[in-house]
Amino acid sequence: MLYKELVDYSLYLITDRKALGGKELLVSIEAAIQGGVTLVQLREKDITGYDYYNLAIRVKELVGKYNIPLIINDRVDIALAVNADGVHLGPEDLPVPIARKLMGPDKIIGASANCVEEALAYQKQGADYLGIGALFPTITKGNTEHVNLEQLKIIKEAVCIPVVGIGGVNVKNASAVRAAGVDGIAAASAILGSENVSKAANSLR
Repeated sequence: MLYKELVDYSLYLITDRKALGGKELLVSIEAAIQGGVTLVQLREKDITGYDYYNLAIRVKELVGKYNIPLIINDRVDIALAVNADGVHLGPEDLPVPIARKLMGPDKIIGASANCVEEALAYQKQGADYLGIGALFPTITKGNTEHVNLEQLKIIKEAVCIPVVGIGGVNVKNASAVRAAGVDGIAAASAILGSENVSKAANSLR
């Protein structure tokens, strides 16, 4: 059983098949874990629920070999169907309290925020951690409100749950993000878009 209080958020991989450049997703996820990834979020925007479910089953089996928690992006139903460790929700997804009611007290629920007010609201609603960003320009998510590093630091100091910096984080700026006091950094293309996925993860770690 995963004790969510013990989750290591230090290097959080968010999958993005567009960044793979022809590489196989599961092979790349495994290489990223071997390079030091501590948490994996499966993020799929353009596939059917059926395909998402079947992919999630395979990813959960893979990460389970390494005792790495699996978070499902957006879809509480998929997270429940595959018994994932948690779900990450954005402002257009199910509200955090509803997700908690459906998933129970032991599952991880993360939420995306880009200001102190949102962060405090999600914390009050029962979120277990926050993804704060986008910190830098990113091709993974469009139309995302920008959060600077000073704002990130202020948000981190305002809440008492883990905070992960997200959005355009790479090996050149990761140390500046960590300097804001966050509990971890999240990356997609900086890891999966690299020719050597394991080495890229290790460099960020």
